[in-house]
Amino acid sequence: MSPQRSNRTQLIEGTLRCLERLPPERITARAIAEASGANIASINYHFGSKDALVTEAAIEGLDRWLAEIDARLGDVDGQSPEARFRSAVGILEDGRRRHTGLARSYLAALAKAQHEDRLRELLANGFHRARPNVAGVLGLGTDQPGQDAAGLVLGLFHGMLLQVLLDESLSIDGDRFTHALERLSAVLAGEGA
Repeated sequence: MSPQRSNRTQLIEGTLRCLERLPPERITARAIAEASGANIASINYHFGSKDALVTEAAIEGLDRWLAEIDARLGDVDGQSPEARFRSAVGILEDGRRRHTGLARSYLAALAKAQHEDRLRELLANGFHRARPNVAGVLGLGTDQPGQDAAGLVLGLFHGMLLQVLLDESLSIDGDRFTHALERLSAVLAGEGA
């Protein structure tokens, strides 16, 4: 591996460590340099700016998180649809707890994406990749309604992520999540609460 590539990788890894332990406003070039063991000047050399490095590291972190979730969801094959869904909720909640800093950076990236075409494209591509995976794991089907249902599941996850990052007591997991979905399904089916 060339020294430049190694230094670039060090910067990404150091930034990921910063994303996990620091609030976004405290992620400075100096903090990244200290966490990565790289020279501050190498940030601009490799990425053009500290913000571009943070964005790239956040995308890398999200890709790793999604790969981790995908690997763990492979373990739910063979379970009933309800058990698969419950397992998926638990896996997502566990990942959220372990990657709170990255989740915060992800939400910041979503807001930033409204003004940056490249970031918006990267995040949208992530959703395009995630929908078929979610549909497959949960047995929702490969047709358009299955893909749409996967989009709704991702919407539930993102909505809960936002709420829980604001206040941990807003978390709905385990049996409460299943009961809430049963209630919602009953109301949508016209059965009432």
